Formats: sequence, C-alpha cells, structure tokens
Amino acid sequence: MGLFGMALSYLLFSVLHFFQFVLAVTVCGLYGFDLDRARKAGVKADGKWVFAEVVAGLSALTSLLYFVPFILRFAATSIWSCIILILWIALFGLFGNMYIKEDPEGNKDIQRMKNAVWVDLANMILWFIGTVAGAAYWWSHKERSSRFTGRARLGRNASTRFGWKA
Repeated sequence: MGLFGMALSYLLFSVLHFFQFVLAVTVCGLYGFDLDRARKAGVKADGKWVFAEVVAGLSALTSLLYFVPFILRFAATSIWSCIILILWIALFGLFGNMYIKEDPEGNKDIQRMKNAVWVDLANMILWFIGTVAGAAYWWSHKERSSRFTGRARLGRNASTRFGWKA
C-alpha cells in the first residue's frame, strides 16, 4: 500500500523528516542572526547560541539523511534520534528558561527569541514523534534468529522467505 510504489510508512516518515528539516533550518536562521551580529560587532560568540546552531545543524543533516529509504531499519538511527531529542530538550530548557517569562516591551530581538523558543519546542515534539515511531518501525522490521544456533530466521515472513506455503 502506498503512493507511486512507495510504502506508506516511507511517505509518512518523509513528511515528518521534511518538517524536521524545515524547522531545523528555521532555528539556524533565528539563532544565526544573533551570531552574525556578534561577529560583525567583533564580539565573542555566546556558547548558548553556538549550541543552538550545532543542534539545529545536526538535526537538519540527520533529517536529510533519514530520507534514504530503509535507513530506519537500523537500530543506530533510533539511538541517534534519541540523542537529537535530548539535545532539543536541553535547548528548549536553556532558552525557555531565558525567554518564556521575558516581557519584550517592544524589543524585536527579545520577541524573536521568544518565537525561537516555541520553534525549539516544535522541533522537540517532532523529534520525539520521530524517535518513538522510528524505534517502533525498527522493532517491527528487525530480523530475528533462532535462540540456540542463530541460523534460522524467525518472524512473520519466515515461511515466505524459505518458500514454504502456509
């Protein structure tokens, strides 16, 4: 089942990874604006903003990599997605603590950072969904072997793999 011969799961994951990519690039722009301004002023870059750029950059690259078909069948992708999720949680906590309760009072820079915090939250939610869904996909598609010899393939498609008729 799918569209244009692609599995429905691949299409759904592709939509998820597309939005993860778009929001990661958005975060790069929101925090990169301040980093660029600091660079032009000759001021040392703040580590918090550099951390935000690194997390967003890793997320963007990872979401692009996840467009490769069947890559979610590897356990490492679920582990890496969990690491990215933890980084987004830390980023949201860091900037949320700084800007959620802040009153912008007409200051556009503070308002932009308040908006960036909500984009961080959206990223965090998307990476949570992706991590859980990716782990579930991996669990349901992993190859299993017999307990004692490890030679026999087990699973719901084992009979068709060996040419047996059910």
